[in-house]
Amino acid sequence: MEFLKRAILRIASTPDARLSELPRLHRRLLLPILSSASALYRLSLLLRRCRRLLLSPHRVSRLPVPVISVGNVTWGGNGKTPMVELIARFFDECGVAPLVLTRGYAGGDEAKMLKRHLQDTSAIIGIGANRAATAASLLNKHGYTDACRVLCMEDHTLPHKFGPHSDNGKVGVVILDDGMQHWSLLRNVEIVMVNSMMPWGNSHLIPRGPLREPLSALGRADILVIHHADLVSDMQLKIIESTVLYICATLPMFFSRLVPSHLFGVKNPHSRFPLTMLNNSAVLCVSGIGFPYAFFHAVRELGPLHVGRLDFLDHHPFKASDIQLIREKAAKLAADYNKETVVVVTEKDYDRNPHILGEIDDINVLVLCSSLQIMPLEGKSEDDFRMKLKELLIRTKSAP
Repeated sequence: MEFLKRAILRIASTPDARLSELPRLHRRLLLPILSSASALYRLSLLLRRCRRLLLSPHRVSRLPVPVISVGNVTWGGNGKTPMVELIARFFDECGVAPLVLTRGYAGGDEAKMLKRHLQDTSAIIGIGANRAATAASLLNKHGYTDACRVLCMEDHTLPHKFGPHSDNGKVGVVILDDGMQHWSLLRNVEIVMVNSMMPWGNSHLIPRGPLREPLSALGRADILVIHHADLVSDMQLKIIESTVLYICATLPMFFSRLVPSHLFGVKNPHSRFPLTMLNNSAVLCVSGIGFPYAFFHAVRELGPLHVGRLDFLDHHPFKASDIQLIREKAAKLAADYNKETVVVVTEKDYDRNPHILGEIDDINVLVLCSSLQIMPLEGKSEDDFRMKLKELLIRTKSAP
């Protein structure tokens, strides 16, 4: 199964013009099967769209507060969850309590990370596959208020101007984590994240490629954010922009990156260590995420003497054999560089595997914490992003 998953990932990242570089087994056996499966998937998307158009309005849930969807058109590594956190903090600073809805699948690592990051805010985290039902239950429990009333007031961007828990913690806005393909809830704003390092893969639908929808789906977006914009050239950014603007010429675009903030120990998530702790050390990066290169690059920029990698598949649950492999890789690095090796994992990997990682006593295992930042590119800052979000919410609120 591991071999099959890696083979599919390799095919999905290989452009059609370079298919000859794939192993013969991939080309002769897997490629035809995946192409047929993608054709069936395309048909299912068409049927879902027809069903959605034919559904009467009462079959789609409309919440009494604005709904912001954060999603993507490809799988993995697009920065959706860090963007959800940034938006939740924005509303908390405005005095509006946000309700974050997440599916909590594959170990619930995103939900656990959001809970830890937002524990000092008024944010409420709702977990469940049926997000309409989850939202209804939590809105009934906490109550709801008019977020647009607060956003329309002057100087709303001042931190906690209206109190950190305005209206006694009543929910003012709902944020859907990974919500672009979730049709059961009407949304006011659609934010789409794009991974600049592999924006469309081989441009085929899953499982032949990484696209969850055809690129024409970008036309539904209200805001597009090009993530990891600090890791690619200006030319690559321009190519992505051109593709997007060909589909939707007026779509507002922003640029983001992940910025490391601190480290903590796997045995104590409340600990906090400076990033300089990795200076002049040998580090082994261990990750099971959708796009491990960005994590590896971030650690390498912190100044270690050497950085090694051990990549697992996205959402991989660590087993005893994996821990033994980590020990072996760390021991080899220590011998090669005559330094004690520090193992660094991502927050998602920690939240998915806290117990087994916490049982490691013979290696120093740290967790790297990062947050999303809107980059000041092309004259667009984080303040501009917030103002655009506010503008869209107020516009949809006033629409008939």
